[in-house]
Amino acid sequence: MALHNILAESGEWLSGDGPQSHIVISSRVRLARNLRNFSFPGWAKKTDRISVLECVKPAVESLPEMADAYSAYSQDLSALEKQVLVERHLVSREHAAKGVGSAVVMNRKQTLSIMINEEDHLRIQGIRSGLQLKNVFKLVDKVDTALGEKLDFAFHQQYGFLTACPTNVGTGMRASAMMHLPGLVLSEQINQVIQAVSKVGLAVRGLYGEGTEALGNLFQISNQITLGEKEEEILTRLNKVIEQILSHEVNARASLLEKRAVLLLDNIGRAYGILRHAHSMASKEALNLLSCIKLGTDLGFFPEDGRLIVDQLFMETQPAHLQKSSQQKLQAEERDTLRAEIIRTKLAKFPKPDGKKAIERGREERKEKDEKDGGAAE
Repeated sequence: MALHNILAESGEWLSGDGPQSHIVISSRVRLARNLRNFSFPGWAKKTDRISVLECVKPAVESLPEMADAYSAYSQDLSALEKQVLVERHLVSREHAAKGVGSAVVMNRKQTLSIMINEEDHLRIQGIRSGLQLKNVFKLVDKVDTALGEKLDFAFHQQYGFLTACPTNVGTGMRASAMMHLPGLVLSEQINQVIQAVSKVGLAVRGLYGEGTEALGNLFQISNQITLGEKEEEILTRLNKVIEQILSHEVNARASLLEKRAVLLLDNIGRAYGILRHAHSMASKEALNLLSCIKLGTDLGFFPEDGRLIVDQLFMETQPAHLQKSSQQKLQAEERDTLRAEIIRTKLAKFPKPDGKKAIERGREERKEKDEKDGGAAE
């Protein structure tokens, strides 16, 4: 299958139809695995990396889950194609920098991708829409089991799966959820939440993982410890924290509707005006303004059927996606112009934000909740 056929579709995880997907954009689980008696990719000679690749790639391609999949050697991908895959969260930035001796295999739905010879010999990744970490784990665990029957993984009876980075030793699992948290940001509670999450051994990162900025009010919440806990324990603990953050975000939005409605309407209204009429827009500004429109859609300021359009714009306005759609390399100024044009076109039929109905409904819901809580207390 050709890459353009895969990328012509936005991917299942961007569909927005998963549980709690208005706040939890996606759930992702990644397993790191290595072959016994081979050096880790970062220490291996080119010939050894190629040997691992020739052993692993056919095993991955033979998986039932990879029927009709896209498979490519890293050296056969252009820099633009690699960056598109990074923006889709199908490969890491580190893998995109690889050349001869590395490869990627992914299914058509973009829910499963396997990087070969990134930091480890295999990075098995599953990603789905909404909060469904355990369902994603079932997918990657099934794939891991099947590959384990064909490949000799490096495993230590005491330490578990051996990995290039000591922090991954044990289960080799990194689980995360990407969350849209504008309510906590606007109400200035986000730093408090980040500190609380860090204290329980979880990490909070930006849009593209470690060392990246939380653009568009998008945050990745993930586990840090992989040694000494079973996969199910890690997932249960992470899921519980994510549900707590989700609850805080819902409450923050309700409080903003009730107590700071003018601030909320001003932010959403300004974002709407700029996005509808701007003729040049940088990526960072676009993501932050689209975040306001997404929040407005969630709260009823805009029609519900506009949600998917906004969600797709988060991806379509990324630098590599702009160049892919225009089929040419663009300078920064040209990208900014095209980005603004695409947004204006997509939002052309978006009505002006209707804050009055949303605020009234928010107050009614808050009143019902208070009455329910009061009744329960009695």
